[in-house]
Amino acid sequence: MSDLNMVCLDLEGVLVPEIWIAFSEASGIPELRRTTRDEPDYDKLMRWRLGILREHGLGLKDIQATIATIDPMPGAREFLDALRRETQVAILSDTFTQFAKPLMEKLGWPTLMCNALEVGPDGAITGYRIRTEKSKLSTVKALQSVGFDTIAAGDSYNDLAMIRASKAGFLFRSTEKIKADNPDLQAFEDFDDLLHAILGAL
Repeated sequence: MSDLNMVCLDLEGVLVPEIWIAFSEASGIPELRRTTRDEPDYDKLMRWRLGILREHGLGLKDIQATIATIDPMPGAREFLDALRRETQVAILSDTFTQFAKPLMEKLGWPTLMCNALEVGPDGAITGYRIRTEKSKLSTVKALQSVGFDTIAAGDSYNDLAMIRASKAGFLFRSTEKIKADNPDLQAFEDFDDLLHAILGAL
């Protein structure tokens, strides 16, 4: 095991199902299916989502009730456990601490770096705080600045910068469009294949 590697993984679409898609299905609001796979501008996407929640009178508790029913993808916990036996792992996500906690428990409490929601006294989501601008890329660069080599994997537009800034980077269960637009990036569908690729890059 090298102490100088840090594997940076996206959360939703890689280790757990997309929270907003699950909530879209639970709430019967198809517009909420839109994710960073569809909309590269995260701020625009979140403002649009919050507008839909306000319109329907939905708040944090409604989303948390759906999250409580979500399990990690089959094989995700085993993949993460196998990876953490060999190297350090950090999950870099644009999700929110108020969403992620029950999912982190199911994944064995890996390190998570994400954002935070602003919630009113009535439980309405009033806004959100982004941890830092271009958070995934900024975090990878910060890790590199203190001596880590990074290896990154993700599925969405907002993962491409951290993947390309790392010494090795992979797409995992991405869309056909993202794969076609980035033909130089290795793309995997299976946890065993991704694990093999990451371990090979250490």
